Amino acid sequence: MLNAERKPVTGKRVQLMATCLCDAFYADVAKATVEVLEHAGCTIDFPEGQTCCGQPAFNGGDWTASRKVVRHTLRTFTGDDPVILPSGSCAAMLFHGAPLAFEKEPDLPQVEALGRRTWELVDFLVHGLGIKAWPGRFDAKVALHRPCHTRGTGSTAAALTLLGSIQGIHVVEFGELEQCCGFGGTFSVAFPHVSTAMGDLKLEHIRAARPDLIASVDMSCMMHLGGRAEREGQPIKTMHVAQILRDALKNA
Repeated sequence: MLNAERKPVTGKRVQLMATCLCDAFYADVAKATVEVLEHAGCTIDFPEGQTCCGQPAFNGGDWTASRKVVRHTLRTFTGDDPVILPSGSCAAMLFHGAPLAFEKEPDLPQVEALGRRTWELVDFLVHGLGIKAWPGRFDAKVALHRPCHTRGTGSTAAALTLLGSIQGIHVVEFGELEQCCGFGGTFSVAFPHVSTAMGDLKLEHIRAARPDLIASVDMSCMMHLGGRAEREGQPIKTMHVAQILRDALKNA
């Protein structure tokens, strides 16, 4: 879903969907997201009943189970406020995957309405709120990984806009920028050897640019690339873009 199809942002009250990966592995990304949104002047609601976006079942082909999860999300994230996720893949599930799964269902209009107010975090900051520069300083050479699920959205351009505006950051280019990291959710389980080879190739290109860290707007990509690097005995730091924005504010 392109920005032109999104519900226009008219206020700064938002609902935060922290995602399963924040809950299980990346609590600090959720905390950083809250701090970043608050700096942007947003009032944040956090629906306690939230669970998953439904993507694992959707990707695995169990669309019946996926629809059950999405219907729970519909009941949980009510109203008209933007739903913000620090995950390009989870956001894409709600504004792209879910409508596909509901094409023949009577509640398709409600699913599409949820999708129109769903935003990945940095896409929302830049294209929803109109923030073009971020204060502070963060000294690092950063390799920005472009997750597959953000293709066709404004997330990569938004991340580059914000990172490029922070003093001390140098975003480095590397080979095959658009190449998948190899995770792909259930793909890495169904095809582990292919997934491993793709991740290692991605790391080879990134290491050639000699960055201080890998940044992404998707935690699953961070987890995969960071895990592969550790298994190779060549660990590399990974950070969500929200964490970089939050840490830059400390030096504002």
